[in-house]
Amino acid sequence: MDILKERGNQVVTKGLDEHELACDKASLAGSVSQRACVFCGSRVVLYPIADALHLIHGPIGCAAYTWDIRGSLSSGPQIHRLSFSTDLQEKQVVFGGEKTLKSALIELIDQYQPKAAFVYSTCIVGLIGDDVEAVCRNVSKEKGIDIIPVQAPGFAGSKKDGYKVACDALMKLIGTMGTNETIPESINIIGDFNLAGELYLLVDYYKKMGVKIVATITGDGRVDDIRQAHKAALNIVQCSGSMSNLARQMEAKYHIPFLRVSYFGIEDMSEALYEVARYFNSKSMMDKAIALVRQEVGDLIPKLAFYKNALTGKKAAIYVGGAFKAISLIKALRMIGVQTVVVGSQTGNKDDYKIMQDISDEGTILVDDTNPLELTQFVKAKKADILIGGVKERPIAYKLGIGFCDHNHERKLALAGYEGMLNFAREVYATAMSPVFQFTKTDH
Repeated sequence: MDILKERGNQVVTKGLDEHELACDKASLAGSVSQRACVFCGSRVVLYPIADALHLIHGPIGCAAYTWDIRGSLSSGPQIHRLSFSTDLQEKQVVFGGEKTLKSALIELIDQYQPKAAFVYSTCIVGLIGDDVEAVCRNVSKEKGIDIIPVQAPGFAGSKKDGYKVACDALMKLIGTMGTNETIPESINIIGDFNLAGELYLLVDYYKKMGVKIVATITGDGRVDDIRQAHKAALNIVQCSGSMSNLARQMEAKYHIPFLRVSYFGIEDMSEALYEVARYFNSKSMMDKAIALVRQEVGDLIPKLAFYKNALTGKKAAIYVGGAFKAISLIKALRMIGVQTVVVGSQTGNKDDYKIMQDISDEGTILVDDTNPLELTQFVKAKKADILIGGVKERPIAYKLGIGFCDHNHERKLALAGYEGMLNFAREVYATAMSPVFQFTKTDH
């Protein structure tokens, strides 16, 4: 296969290659990496905070690029669904955009009365040198609300660096309301973004166990809840690639321990509930968790039988943003009879890839930060029947004439939890078994 020489150690075939999969590397120049920019990373993390104002200081293209990029639902305010931009033009690039930013902030705060505001710096702002922090500080004093600068010029790194910038911004809110008294048997759900309402399912599961939810960060997020997030007894981190940094900062500053979990697939969803009960060492909580899992799994398994019977023998390729999600997908696909033959992520670390390799079958190709040319070759070589990824991977599947399942943050279908596992099985079945593929080449 045609792999760029400098990327050779970022691809491993289990059972054939002896080298360790390299990761945590900057994307190779010219490789057409699927990774997004720093600004995009910060935006997708903070965007779901529904009662905050999100203002992008830069050209209109940056706002358009990230508008509604996550299908993050809100049970109340909808300010986050509006994409505001200072729409910098040539005049501001030459003479500076600070006056434009100040004017925009005052106008928007007066009109929408947000609980807080986030101001995102983009590439242009990083180049012309606007003092965004000073503008935010001055308008904050004038209007009496927190205005948090998010220093995220796109050229400063990759999407993963944007996650850290977003976590730093969140830390400026956390701990600014309420006492420091810990709420017993309480958690923050961190790193779930309420795609297609998935958070509502998770909150329901935990509440049935008797667990109190202090804040959801950032799905269906509220500024005042985030301010009091330091009062939780435990942090549960779902999207570890984007939000582990926040959990580590909260552990260091507020001594709140954290657990990494996944809500995709029966095994990981059940373990996410059991881990919380184990941490709190509560027999009552564990009994409720066991009863909940028994009920949900008992209802689900018979419904999955049809899909497993139809899909057994099918092969899947996985390429997603977070490695923890990829690990869960391998297990979920196995539950419905589908073998994973290619798996990779944009942001995985050494530990993630070790787990991924351990649970993969012999001959599986594992890859970090791949590009369209490589991914196409891997899918063809392993004769995959379906590709699971995001919006950037969709054209690859269609050009190859194979099925595609959207498991990225643009999706509109809940795939987390037990209900999500059934939706996932239906989605995989619908695309893998579509009659349209009788008209495509079976050898790719």
